[in-house]
Amino acid sequence: MKCIGCQLANKVIDANIIYENGLVTSILDIAPLNEGHILILPKKHYHDVDDLDESTANEIMKTSAMLARVLKKQFQPDGVTIIQNGGKFNDLTHYHMHVFPRYVSDGFAWVEPLDSTNAKVINQQL
Repeated sequence: MKCIGCQLANKVIDANIIYENGLVTSILDIAPLNEGHILILPKKHYHDVDDLDESTANEIMKTSAMLARVLKKQFQPDGVTIIQNGGKFNDLTHYHMHVFPRYVSDGFAWVEPLDSTNAKVINQQL
């Protein structure tokens, strides 16, 4: 088992486990954007969101909602961000979803593109 995500999800590598069931393991991120930053990793290896089977995808979403409720109660943030990076932006090369508390002045930012042409192209393909 060479994949670090598989090793984390299946407890081959020690991690701070927050929640676990038969399909997913949720751990604290080792480089958190904010305190309480959690990763949800499927126990089976997947690379991208479109690789996930339906049961695992549903479990990840159920887990993200549960963890968001816990983070809101524990940290009283201004909001919660749930995000997943795919392709070359998937630094683990194992599907994982980030769930973390957000604060107005935390410095995390989403940068909007200057040109919305891509949105028009995508809409045409749907």
